Amino acid sequence: MDSVVNFLVETEIYFVEIATVICDLIGVMVLLATVIRSMINYFHREGHTKLVLARGIGLALEFKLAGEVLRTVTVRTLNELMILGTIILLRAAISFLLHWEMKSDRVTVLKGSDNDTEPHL
Repeated sequence: MDSVVNFLVETEIYFVEIATVICDLIGVMVLLATVIRSMINYFHREGHTKLVLARGIGLALEFKLAGEVLRTVTVRTLNELMILGTIILLRAAISFLLHWEMKSDRVTVLKGSDNDTEPHL
């Protein structure tokens, strides 16, 4: 019975580590795609480049945060948990600040536009 429990625990850790790497990889890919898209928008002098970049960074941070939350399953010591908790808090704070900045920029863009519709981001 003990060997079955150990097998299940090891299997869980294996799948969590794979899911964590996948979340981190998706976050990196989203960030790279956003940077490339924003650079193209910038060189074409398209508007709202800053908002597009901020939205992409926010989405990438959400995937990275999901990876960190998954990583809590494999934490073995209190020291690892404290480090992981700090990383999660920092990423959540950065994500909150990005969303707050996007909201304020969106309001500024809307006040400057002639119509009452929200711009296409």
